[in-house]
Amino acid sequence: METMIVDGTNSKNKVFLYTLSTCGWCKKLKSFLEENSVRYEYIDLDLCTKEDQVEAVEELKAKKVPVAFPIAVINEDIVIQGFKKDDIVEALGL
Repeated sequence: METMIVDGTNSKNKVFLYTLSTCGWCKKLKSFLEENSVRYEYIDLDLCTKEDQVEAVEELKAKKVPVAFPIAVINEDIVIQGFKKDDIVEALGL
């Protein structure tokens, strides 16, 4: 599965996003992370192959996460669905 990396000076947490390129909340989450210089990796599911889409959905099902975007996975164990700024700030220690 090919992902994109957005570099930032704050790389103390591993942040992975499942997003859609057309999703307004996904764009807000990405902008928020960039404004706070958080390094993150993401995949826009609507722009990837069917095989990658299936793989991503299987990953989410394994984590017991409903498929609704955006989804942030922080340090592989904290899952935040939607753009919940306070939860993200707390999880990242911002």
